[in-house]
Amino acid sequence: MIGAYSRLLQVEKSFRMSKTDLAARPIYHHTRESIKAHLTIVFAALAVSRWIENTTGWSIKRFVTTARRYRTIQIQAGDHTITAADPIPAELQTALDSIHGTH
Repeated sequence: MIGAYSRLLQVEKSFRMSKTDLAARPIYHHTRESIKAHLTIVFAALAVSRWIENTTGWSIKRFVTTARRYRTIQIQAGDHTITAADPIPAELQTALDSIHGTH
């Protein structure tokens, strides 16, 4: 019974996560193919989110909020490519290294 309740809590957490942390919005589909495609994408995003949480030890909310602040811009100037990027804090770099398997 306790195991079933724990799984129910995980499902509820997943729905809260998808609506808030991933900024999901209602989408209305009319064909079976588009409904199946949408569900595939949602479950893939959930699986990736859970994997990130398990790999980094961070909540997906923390990861998304922290990582979205950093961008890299590449500008082509003649034959040269100029790259501008904000420095990534050590804590985020450690999480990214965990994801890439280099930590």
